[in-house]
Parts: sequence; C-alpha cells; structure tokens
Amino acid sequence: MESYVVFKDLAIIIIAAKFLGIVARKCKAPQVVGEIIAGLVIGPCLLGWVSQSDFLVQMAEIGVILLMFSAGLGTDLKELLKTGPIAFLIACFGVFIPLICGAFLYMGFYGVQPWGSEGFYKAVFVGVILTATSVSITVQSLKEMGKLKGRVGTTILSAAIIDDVIGIIVMTFVIGFKSPDSNPMSVVIHTVLFFVFAGVVGFITYHIFKIVDARYPHTRRIPIAGLALCLAMAYIAEKYFGIADITGAYVAGIILCSVKDSDYIAEKMDINSYMLFGPVFFASIGLKTNIDSLNMEILIFSIAFVIVGLLSKIIGCGLMAKVCGFKGEDSLKIGIGMMTRGEVALIVSQKGLSVGLLTPVYFTSVILLIIISSISTPILLKYLYSRDKEETAAE
Repeated sequence: MESYVVFKDLAIIIIAAKFLGIVARKCKAPQVVGEIIAGLVIGPCLLGWVSQSDFLVQMAEIGVILLMFSAGLGTDLKELLKTGPIAFLIACFGVFIPLICGAFLYMGFYGVQPWGSEGFYKAVFVGVILTATSVSITVQSLKEMGKLKGRVGTTILSAAIIDDVIGIIVMTFVIGFKSPDSNPMSVVIHTVLFFVFAGVVGFITYHIFKIVDARYPHTRRIPIAGLALCLAMAYIAEKYFGIADITGAYVAGIILCSVKDSDYIAEKMDINSYMLFGPVFFASIGLKTNIDSLNMEILIFSIAFVIVGLLSKIIGCGLMAKVCGFKGEDSLKIGIGMMTRGEVALIVSQKGLSVGLLTPVYFTSVILLIIISSISTPILLKYLYSRDKEETAAE
C-alpha cells in the first residue's frame, strides 16, 4: 500500500467518527458510540471504504495509551481516600460478581473449560470485560439532577475509579497467565515488582514534577514531560515486567494526578486524543468487528452478555452498598450507576483481541452492552430520583 493512502483513510475516519459522534450525542448517547458505529459503517462490514492496516493498528494503540493516561490523570486521590473503605468494598464486589458471571456465561455456551487451558482463560477474559465501569454517563445524569455531590454520587464516583484499577490488575494477571511460558508465581512476582517499581518511580517523579510545576507553572514543557512519562511507563511495563502497556500508562496518570497542573496536562492530552488518536481507536473497533461469522448463536450470546453485564453490576454493587448501610433505594441507585460500560471495556476488549483471548465477532457483544447500558442508566436513575421526590411530597 502506498504511504499516501493512509491520509485518505485518516480523513474518512475523522469525518465519519466526528459526524456520527455528534449524532450520538444529540440522541443522548455517548459520543464514543457514534465513533464505534462510524468504524462499522466505513469498514468492511458495510461500505468498505477503510480497511485495517498496520499503521492504523499502531495509531489505535497510541490512542488507547493516551486514553488510559487521561483516565489516570482524572483520578481524585483525596476523594478516593475519603470514601475509600466503603467504595473499595463496593468496587470489589462490582468486579468479582461480573467476573464470575461472565466466565460462567461463556462456559454455559461453550462448555466447562479445564483449569489453565486457553478456553478457560478466554472464559475468564469475558468476565474481565464485564468488570469495567464507565461512570461518565452516570456523572452527567447526576449533575443534571443536582445529585453528584451527595453521598450516593460520591460513592459511585470513588467506587468506579477503584473498580477500573482492580479490573486492569485482574486483566494484567489473566494476560500473564495465558502466556504458555509463564507460571502463576512468576506472574504474581512480576506484577508485584512492577507496582513496587511504579511506587518508587512515582514518588520520585511526582516530586520532580512538583518542583518543575512550581518553577514553570502552566508551561508546555510539563505536558510534554508527562507524555514522555506515559510512553516510558507503557514500554517498561510490557517490556520488562510482562504487564499490559495500558497498565503502565494508567499508572503514569495516577502518578501525576495530584500535581497542581494535572488538569493542564490532561487538557493537552485531550487535544491529541480528541482530534486524532481517540477517533482512530474507537473507529478501529468498528473496523475490526467481523459480522461475517455473526450467527444466531453469537446473537443469543450477545443478548445474554448484555443481560448478565447489567444485572451482575446491579447485584454486586447494590448488595454490598446495602451491607455497608445504604438504604434499599440508594443501594439500587449505586448498582444502576455502576452498570454503564464505555472506554475501559473497549480498551480491555482490544487488548484481549491483540493477545488472542477474544475474537473480533465478540466486539458485537461489547458494543451492544455499551449502547444499552449508556441509554438505560440515565433513564433508570432519573426514575429512581423522581420516586424520592414523590415519597417526600407524600410525607
């Protein structure tokens, strides 16, 4: 393929992704849904204007690294510590229940897989996809209703952050175990060593950035250095510890999230991500989605995947919220607020595809879950809060 062809592909991707992203937003759905659909429309599934290439794969990889770095930068450590214990318990059950349910769902369709076999890790990975929570839709809904800063809203936010951290760690273990050259103890040791390394490097790096930030506040050299840290941590994680590169990028964001200019760094990262790398990544999901092998079995699996994905979050997070002292109605709000899926589920799915734990046809299931959860969550939360008003008025 001639090198100039990539310019045509990028132009088509950007225009289609942004146009359908705006359409999705007008329909009260996340913009990411439109960008994924754009990939389906312009890719081999429908029009065939753009095909996957090594260049686009690498661009998408940079996109996912930047997304995870931004996710880390957006972490509020103070808020996390404030609601920590309760949010941690809710997040743990919000990971454990979907993980188990997803694995059993896969085995229910394709048979019980022997422990340690590739089929077993594929089943577990389906569960790993279901562990992710995208709280952006919930945040916007709670903000519109003026409920974001309440106890329920704060707990959802904190639990969602912890949820994604645990989910990424679980994904790291599963990918490590899947390698035929690895053994469980080696994976555990490498993972622990990485986080020890990240802690030491993070402590030193944070203080260096703090000094530079105080001396040269709001200058472009700070986000440039932040980007370099992100890419370096992604490389080191995969190259020297066998940890997923997105884990390294996420940790880099966590390291810098408390720096005074963290919002400025995130703003500069978002420009690159919003204009180019983000659309390419999300559209690439659509480009990779293979509907040629879509049959009734996959369709039924997708429907079951969506149902299990929604209910497992409501049950896992809602029950633990109830145990932690929330009222029944508030527990349900927390469960529903945690059931949305988005970027992290796609990122995990993408990683599963790259290491052979997921086949492209199952992106259909993930996309369907994202669309349905993103539409249903605001409606259900609005209904539950409207009931609160009715009960207050009745009293």
